[in-house]
Amino acid sequence: MAVRKLDRDSLSFFAKKYVWRKSEEEAAEQPERVIAQVMNIGDFDDVQALEMLAGTELLKKILNEAEIGQFSPRSWSYWHYRLDLAAVDEVPAMPARRLD
Repeated sequence: MAVRKLDRDSLSFFAKKYVWRKSEEEAAEQPERVIAQVMNIGDFDDVQALEMLAGTELLKKILNEAEIGQFSPRSWSYWHYRLDLAAVDEVPAMPARRLD
């Protein structure tokens, strides 16, 4: 299945609401970060809209490529369950720094 992309207007809407360190134009240039931010702290309505607009394949991609600190433990578990990526008590470890 092809991975969808969010249109610029949707990205700008979510960026304006959930990304505070950058202008909505700057944030929209990094769509994966905007999507991850909505997945992490978005309200229920926005999460529903995001999933409808982006599709589950894109959300799975964002989760699988998550960077350290992008998700809280609660959001990390929620999305693994919601996207059928893990069964109960089988959520993979969150991204973490490795000390080699």
